[in-house]
Amino acid sequence: MIIDTHAHLDFPDFKDDIDDVIKRAKDVGVEYIINVGTSVGTSVKSLELAKKYDHIYASVGIHPNAASNVTADDWSRLEALAGQSKVVAIGETGLDYYRDRSKKEDQKRLFHQHMELAQKHNLPVIIHNREASSDCLEIVRKYSGRVNGVIHCFAGSRDDAKEFLELGFHISFAGPVTYPKAENLREALKAVPVEKLLLETDCPFLAPQPKRGKRNEPSYLQYTIPILAELYKLTVEDIERITSLSAKNLFGLAQSDLKPEIAYIIRNSLYLNITSRCPNKCVFCSRETAPYVKGHYLGTDNEPTVEELKDAIGDPSGYDEVVFCGFGESTERLDVLKEIAGYLKERGSKVRLDTNGLGDLINGRSICEELEGLIDTICISLNTNIEEEYQKLCHSEYDCQAYPALISFIKKARDYIPDVMISIVGMPGIDVEACRKIAEDLGVRFRVREYNNVG
Repeated sequence: MIIDTHAHLDFPDFKDDIDDVIKRAKDVGVEYIINVGTSVGTSVKSLELAKKYDHIYASVGIHPNAASNVTADDWSRLEALAGQSKVVAIGETGLDYYRDRSKKEDQKRLFHQHMELAQKHNLPVIIHNREASSDCLEIVRKYSGRVNGVIHCFAGSRDDAKEFLELGFHISFAGPVTYPKAENLREALKAVPVEKLLLETDCPFLAPQPKRGKRNEPSYLQYTIPILAELYKLTVEDIERITSLSAKNLFGLAQSDLKPEIAYIIRNSLYLNITSRCPNKCVFCSRETAPYVKGHYLGTDNEPTVEELKDAIGDPSGYDEVVFCGFGESTERLDVLKEIAGYLKERGSKVRLDTNGLGDLINGRSICEELEGLIDTICISLNTNIEEEYQKLCHSEYDCQAYPALISFIKKARDYIPDVMISIVGMPGIDVEACRKIAEDLGVRFRVREYNNVG
């Protein structure tokens, strides 16, 4: 499913075929549309659309280009709209220094009013920022921790993107990210974790490259998503799933009861979530903050049976690999791991195990011998080159036993598993080269996992 987080379907461009436009959007999988107000009048129309169509929601706001003409009555009317049902955001608001339609001081004043209104109603803001990043960031900082939202139709630099992200904001890119000469936008995109990315059209404006010059509409997201997938090295399905979850969480859109996935796909690999147990509580681990990986919900207190796992796996032949990597540490259920790995090997699958390397401590015996012939690749989390630092990062229940057992496990894995790799998370303060040297000395592969980028 797809969510267009910024549309203007109330504009005159759609007056003759709005139902057809909405049908085309549904036909390509657009689940929800947020229609965004740019004035009191368009905010009223956005709300009318939202009440007419179950899957459309409204945002109410006054565009910064109109800031110098906003009256007290205008603002009172907008405040009344903000509390209406199906209003899920405030905006679009912000600053536009590209066009000289309103004084900068008036724009700033109106921006503050929108931010305060968003805080009052506990709603996210949709921010328009055009050639005004310095002043925009200055205002957003004043509401840090109190107001969140999205920088829509992002057109700033990579550094600007990083600063907005640090303030907790999402970022969305419209059709221009697909334009051949938009290298600056694609460079900025590299700073945005996919979990902080939202989809938008800003229709009727800024149609993507295949429809450039034509009226934009929500169904045209189908042309932008493949470009984003290519840039993130993910699949179209990954982008749709991840951005939809982010939009639902940010705007509070309706979600059915979440059911934890025990088999989930990222790119063309199948991952198995067989347990929630883990002896570590790593400071960088998403299970300690939000039980999601690339849009998949993994949080569970129940452990699937072997038969449930087989049913969830289905036919494994089409995957590049099957990976034991879920909400917890898979070696906590060693017998299940071995049975399922054997089942997969019988069907010709390539099998990988991602592990914290504490399986010997967990099971009270050496386990690498038992994995021989079942696991093709094992990725073991080293995390640091310093034994004392390991406990600060991983908070293992095994305390001082953990790091020596981890190193011992790596050495034994070399004897029984064809491909052994150790990994670290590239957090500030970690000596990457010292960890790389450990890998070289042990004769295993080495990988740096990107900080705050799980999966």
